Amino acid sequence: MSLADSDRELIEDELGRTLTPAEATLFENLWSEHCAYRSSRPLLSAFESEGEQVVVGPGDDAAVVRLPSPDGDSTRGSSRADDTYITLGIESHNHPSYVDPFDGAATGVGGIVRDTLSMGAYPIALTDSLYFGDFDREHSRYLFEGVVEGISHYGNCIGVPTVAGSVDFHPDYEGNPLVNVACVGLLDDERLITAVAQKPGNNLVLVGQATGRDGLGGASFASEDLSEDAETEDRPAVQVGDPYTEKLLIEANEVFVEEGIVESARDLGAAGLGGASSELVAKGGLGARIDLEAVHQREPNMNALEILLAESQERMCYEVTPENVDRVREVAERFDLGCSVIGEVTESDYVCEFQGEDVVSVDAEFLGEGAPMNDLDHQEPAVPETDLPDVDLGDAIESVVGSPTTASKRWVYRQYDHEVGVRTATGPGDDAAIVAIRETGQGLAISAGSDPLWTECAPVEGARAVALENATNLAAKGATPLAAVNCLNGGNPEKPDVYGGFKGIVDGLAGMCADLSVPIVGGNVSLYNDSPSGPIPPTPTLAMVGTREGYDAPPAAAASEGTLLLVGDLPFAGEAETHLGGSELLARLGGSDRFPELPEDAAGFVAALADVADDESTLATHDVSHGGLAVALAEMVTEDAGLSVDLGDADPVGTLFHEQPGRAVVQTTDPDAVREAFDGVAPVAEIGEGTKSGSLDLSVGETDFDAEAEIVADWRSVIEREMD
Repeated sequence: MSLADSDRELIEDELGRTLTPAEATLFENLWSEHCAYRSSRPLLSAFESEGEQVVVGPGDDAAVVRLPSPDGDSTRGSSRADDTYITLGIESHNHPSYVDPFDGAATGVGGIVRDTLSMGAYPIALTDSLYFGDFDREHSRYLFEGVVEGISHYGNCIGVPTVAGSVDFHPDYEGNPLVNVACVGLLDDERLITAVAQKPGNNLVLVGQATGRDGLGGASFASEDLSEDAETEDRPAVQVGDPYTEKLLIEANEVFVEEGIVESARDLGAAGLGGASSELVAKGGLGARIDLEAVHQREPNMNALEILLAESQERMCYEVTPENVDRVREVAERFDLGCSVIGEVTESDYVCEFQGEDVVSVDAEFLGEGAPMNDLDHQEPAVPETDLPDVDLGDAIESVVGSPTTASKRWVYRQYDHEVGVRTATGPGDDAAIVAIRETGQGLAISAGSDPLWTECAPVEGARAVALENATNLAAKGATPLAAVNCLNGGNPEKPDVYGGFKGIVDGLAGMCADLSVPIVGGNVSLYNDSPSGPIPPTPTLAMVGTREGYDAPPAAAASEGTLLLVGDLPFAGEAETHLGGSELLARLGGSDRFPELPEDAAGFVAALADVADDESTLATHDVSHGGLAVALAEMVTEDAGLSVDLGDADPVGTLFHEQPGRAVVQTTDPDAVREAFDGVAPVAEIGEGTKSGSLDLSVGETDFDAEAEIVADWRSVIEREMD
């Protein structure tokens, strides 16, 4: 760890003196890209984050969103149902998951759950969006296995279900995987607390795990490219999690909130105690005086810097009035948690004392917000030329349907306890999960993910497509989108082409979410995701939630009867031009092309699809996206129900494999009702019917193709066959 010379000069000019070693290291971490967003913050104003449903927007540990009342009004009413809130938060643990996949991913779960606790919420659902190198490489599978094991271990132990997410394989993640974890919490207006310190004279109380030396410099480590020896040299920067302590912390926090004995709270994550405590008081325009020796420790002879910056897990910093300190200590002891009164809130300045000496004495707001922003050059992404390979339809279907990226992720989610808490009405494996919010009688639909092939091909349009696809996933379950958080992952922003791609995903995501009237209420930025193998594709993970009345939604799986309709642009009918840019087909077989155009009325399409999904005549709904129509149809087939599909006189490859979002397959007993719902919004075509065959029978152009049950079964088993 070292503070840049330019930053040191700026800080010392501001302070009028030389920095102490502890101050220099604290500034180095809090002014890092990971904490200060020095390269990304100038771009983030593109996101619209306000709305009548937004209670707490970006800047706190998690966002808080008011659920609409059963009559659809999102403004506060007089009943308890109108005062029900959810929290949304997302974070990345990318570099740690490369160095130590199990602990890196596990502590990512622990961190986002504590962000949820700090708002006064109880965590009810997790999502994980994971990105690895080529599945054929042994190292990629090693990382994949360790990350999934870490997520499942931590989430299962703390009793928070992992209900949704995504997994992508792409060669450019080989030296730098991505692990993006989101959490949803539940609370009401009486439980809400924030990370804003309230009053001088209140105590700062540290509750949870004892502080050790793990995770030192984690924020700094996350703000630089991974080196060839990162797996050994950077191991001390990775935190070590203890989910059983986290579970105790969850329950203790529940008592604190229910009894109203904490004034504000902050999770100890990046930059450890120094980051959490300084940010807490800075948000309130106040200061603090902290005795570092008062911190309960699990290792001997820790120095000031180690106590201040260690990122030991399962710790929370609470602001507590003096009269409530004893009660907080009693609750902590009841749950066998460490508890230390480490200082108090003051009028000004952030001061840390160690062995009778002030080792830190700075303005808290300057420490947290004083970092200068970077003014970086960017290069506009190039538009791919069209260079399409010769394709045999049978080989293409087998290759794309059997690709690890488009194949079933059953091997992953079977390791998660996605039903703990008995709220999960629709679990992993569908377009979106649905969690029951019994307090309002609503279903909360959750979708999360991205597609690096899309954003690599066309950062702006690809990111717009990511937002539309997540909204379509919600609508396919009958839900209306409510809000979203994003995790923006990019490479080294100092490279103009990399920064141009990153700027593109910001603009694209912001534009489509605005078109859909979905506020971006929070997020996370992870840059410097470069390794000796090169930068990652620009990757905008989006976690979006929506609401529906009740918990029952049509499945993505086909029924053995009913008419099959394709809703959206219809290339086989000559009404839309197909492009294969960003498709899994080109990723498997080579070639390049432009990204397909998106529908003009995206919001109208999403609203109409949600209405159709809620209709009692609807048997199944499924979005068409990754892998194109071929994969969507294969995903719908089960052992008990198949599909017979006739796409008429069409180009087989363009029709089956282009990946334009904003399309869906609807199986219904009332096709006319579907046509009426989409009248003036999107075209509707009848393409087939349900069967009892358990296979996919395709007729397209001059080709009849029987995608037998074995091919569909391969879609289900391709990952677990290799991993098991």
